[in-house]
Amino acid sequence: MPDIAFLLFFVVIYGVPVMLVCCATVLAALAAPRGRHGDVWAGYLSRGASVAGMGLVGMGIAAWNTFEDGAYDDFGSAMTELAAFFSASVFLLGLGPAVPWLLGVLGRGSARLPGPLRPAARHLADDRTRTAPAVAATMVATAVTVALVIVAYAQTAQDRANHEPLAQPGALVVNFSPEQAAAAEAAVRQELPGVPLARGHEVGSSGYLNVSESDDTAYIGDRALLRYLTGNPSAPHDPGTAVVVAAEPLSGHTVQLWHGLTGPDGSKVRSIQATHAEPVPGGLERVFVPMESVQGLGLRLDVVALIVDPSLHRASEADRDRIAARLGDDAGVYLEQGYRSTDNWRYLAGIVALIALGGALVATARSRRPRVLRRLGSPRLLTACRAALAAACGTVPGVVAGCVAGLLLAWPATATVGWDVVPRVPFETPWGMIGLLTVAVPALAALAGLSLGGGRTSAH
Repeated sequence: MPDIAFLLFFVVIYGVPVMLVCCATVLAALAAPRGRHGDVWAGYLSRGASVAGMGLVGMGIAAWNTFEDGAYDDFGSAMTELAAFFSASVFLLGLGPAVPWLLGVLGRGSARLPGPLRPAARHLADDRTRTAPAVAATMVATAVTVALVIVAYAQTAQDRANHEPLAQPGALVVNFSPEQAAAAEAAVRQELPGVPLARGHEVGSSGYLNVSESDDTAYIGDRALLRYLTGNPSAPHDPGTAVVVAAEPLSGHTVQLWHGLTGPDGSKVRSIQATHAEPVPGGLERVFVPMESVQGLGLRLDVVALIVDPSLHRASEADRDRIAARLGDDAGVYLEQGYRSTDNWRYLAGIVALIALGGALVATARSRRPRVLRRLGSPRLLTACRAALAAACGTVPGVVAGCVAGLLLAWPATATVGWDVVPRVPFETPWGMIGLLTVAVPALAALAGLSLGGGRTSAH
């Protein structure tokens, strides 16, 4: 039963928007008249405009609701983003009937076009029941590609700003349970012989420790751990002095250690001296507590982490993979490399762009009126012009629709999820990539039509 529920959820989330977008080609075919001089059915145009308007309003509402830099809960933001993507699908669906209308306008006004494009425009308008769905497919695929690229750039910029490092830049951290400490250290030293290691400690399960200046668990260790946190090999180490590693100066000269053997309810407080140190660029802001001070409270310490200081040894991904393979599931191995964006969206965008190109080529298929080809001296040129014009008729409105959808979808796609409000960061709209797509699809369609033109006309 859970598998069926997951399948239904998957179909609703992904299948319904895809179906709505694909139905734009169906509406383009239904709205298309038979001949060049016939008018597109007014009912389809008005209904399509209404549907597109509703989708545009839906995207606008989603963008307005997530416009402020606020914290949005998981369910609310997910529903808003889902509604925005459904509205984008409805928006593209409503644009379908506009395609045969555009082809008709070009066909009737073909006399104003350059010489090679005139017969191509008339040919596309002569059989709009066949050419309009293919051009609509190009338009929809282009719009989806452009919207996907814009949203991906916005999410990448926001994710990079939201990234919180788990270790110092370039550091290799191995986390494990206290029982696995000896085996983990032996494995790391075998894979990285001679490399200095810093040990991270935590209070044993029978004790409790909290530090007043730290929102996170304090780093407990020795001189090697202090050097790792500050990035300063000569950082002064005093067994009775804590070090607050933070960009802001220390408010006082002490930190309070809340400790006990039974948990927070029965904790005691002890103040120890503290100094301030600047963090390394892009590094952690933590409180370092000497292990001697914690042991002086009667608390037992366990080794739970081994750290390769990047200032002493720059670990690689190969080092991480070897250690992870040796330790298996008994430990967690992490290499801090900063924010790493994924390029999976590029493959999807490339596939959809190929669909756009394919739609333009389908529109150049053999017409029921081959006399146009016989009257033209260069059938290859006609096929190339026809393919370029069909691609342009789908690409240009698709780019405009994709820019509108992408810029609106960027707001719900970058909304903050959680309690901490993360201000939005500006992102660079990839106008260069969008412009390249606008030019490349018609150009590639023309080249493909030029190479296929001879084969198609020979059949006539």
